[in-house]
Amino acid sequence: MNVWGVLLIAFLAGVEGVIDEWEFHQPIVACTLVGLATGNLVTGIALGASLQLVTLGWMNIGAAVAPDPALAAVVAAWWVSGPAHLPVAMGVIVAIPLALIGQGLTRGLRQLIVPLVRQADVAAANGNLRQIDWLQRGAVVLQGLRVLVPTALLMMVPMQWLQIGYQAIPAVLQGGLRVTAGLLVIVSFAVVINMMATRQLWPFFFIGFALATDSHLSLVALGLIGIGLAIIYLRLDHPHGGGTGPTSTDEDELDRELDDL
Repeated sequence: MNVWGVLLIAFLAGVEGVIDEWEFHQPIVACTLVGLATGNLVTGIALGASLQLVTLGWMNIGAAVAPDPALAAVVAAWWVSGPAHLPVAMGVIVAIPLALIGQGLTRGLRQLIVPLVRQADVAAANGNLRQIDWLQRGAVVLQGLRVLVPTALLMMVPMQWLQIGYQAIPAVLQGGLRVTAGLLVIVSFAVVINMMATRQLWPFFFIGFALATDSHLSLVALGLIGIGLAIIYLRLDHPHGGGTGPTSTDEDELDRELDDL
């Protein structure tokens, strides 16, 4: 079990929480990588897919800082795919308070970084590009430590305590927690449906649900079928595609709705 690999993933997730380039902080990525590091890839993917739906509506708007998916994804994935082997539904539940803790940490850290920004302004006025570069690197490292340090502390919690705590929960409450985890996913999935509620995409929505009833089809097969249908749709919609692409005169209803979003 690669503990150092999990800590590296935690650091990268914290960095990506502000850079948004490689998306390591997204649950589907972070949980999958943690599952790979712990040797339970399938469990990590299952948790990441569930958490990704929960976090669809989490975004920073202006000065409002959303709950932090990075800390929630890494720690929850460690508890689910690590030695504790908590159920995926429990991982979704514990991810919510972890995300709120991460939100408080990132807000506090952003306030602490303000002096570094002022120093960067002074360095820019003096034309000291080297100092600006080091200040930016230092701020990014602090963001990585923001997730790495709490993750390391929570990884030190004995796994027996987590297992005993989960087993101590009455069966009725365990069932309620599973239902709650499912409802969290459904609410976020409703956001996706609301965005794709156009006559061009509804057929794909119904076809996907119909194919999902076939237990012989894996997620990879469903993904390949979806890609194939998307290619067919694009070919039929733009039979002479390529070249310059669609203009404002021939964009369809979906394009206009996406532009409005």
